[in-house]
Amino acid sequence: MKKRFRKTAKSALVLIYLVIIAGAVVRMTGSGMGCPDWPKCFGYYIPPTDIAELQFKPNHDYKKGIVIIVDEELQVATKDFTSENTLNLINWETYTEHDYAIFNPLHTWVEYINRLIGALSGLPILIFTIMSIWLWKDKKRYLLLSIFTVLGMAFQAWLGKTVVDSNLAPYKITIHMVMALVIVAVILYLIYASKTTYKSQKFDSKFRNIMIVATVLTLIQIVLGTQVRQFVDVQNTLNGYHNWDIQEFAPMNFYVHRSLSILVLLLNGWLFMRNRKLQLGFNKFKLVITCIGLEIVTGIAMFYFDFPFSSQPLHIVIAAILIGIQFYIILESHNTHRLKRIETSA
Repeated sequence: MKKRFRKTAKSALVLIYLVIIAGAVVRMTGSGMGCPDWPKCFGYYIPPTDIAELQFKPNHDYKKGIVIIVDEELQVATKDFTSENTLNLINWETYTEHDYAIFNPLHTWVEYINRLIGALSGLPILIFTIMSIWLWKDKKRYLLLSIFTVLGMAFQAWLGKTVVDSNLAPYKITIHMVMALVIVAVILYLIYASKTTYKSQKFDSKFRNIMIVATVLTLIQIVLGTQVRQFVDVQNTLNGYHNWDIQEFAPMNFYVHRSLSILVLLLNGWLFMRNRKLQLGFNKFKLVITCIGLEIVTGIAMFYFDFPFSSQPLHIVIAAILIGIQFYIILESHNTHRLKRIETSA
């Protein structure tokens, strides 16, 4: 059962990262409001593909909750009814959560696929939560953390609704991203804790402590990065793509984000050399350095080449992968310390 539990948790982790990637694509394409309502999309479980589907149709059977666009406003059917030859607003109410009433089929389907992947990611989480019931006697924390993950996904779904209702409020997008990383961390812990064998690694307190600092710094960078990204999106909307100079308009958090990247590089470079010098055995640190290298490349591309296509989502996705690897290394170091104490006491 423990092996099946671990495999299911790995599947959930892959899907959560796909959700993060899909979310990055949504931001890259500006599709965050592609579906103006939630959880349906213009009142449909499968969204429309043509604007004609969102225009009033005479003598048409409408279901409660279906959305149409009338005079640049969203109108929602208040009940099931068959329309007359002319529009009668007595059967409709204006959607008041926000005033965004634009249909773009590309944006709609990008956002819909993002939501679909998010829904699918909940299935393996639900499955391994049920599995954890059978592991209760062995490890009670499996069930407790699994339930926390289910609740975290429910919170993410609710937060996704509030993000749409707020017309993509920046602070809510940041919370949405941080919560996704919390879920990643919990699943990584479950994956590691359910291992049956462990690699031969050495414990070094300095390495472990600086590793924790480096991981927290990565989280700070991700939070700052989402805020910078929101700033870029706003400027692109106001001034047009590539028609403004980031050095002229950039807020303070941009410069903090850029300066901290140097500290990220130095800390992780020190950790890499210490791991190698003392032969600690944390082989995943090569992936950390690779991710940081890619972060530098995409960061330079955004700053000096006017945000090339896909550079922004790649930057945030790589950062999410980076912090996941860093957290896993912390788990490895902690377990090495635990095993060392057991050997000493024996």
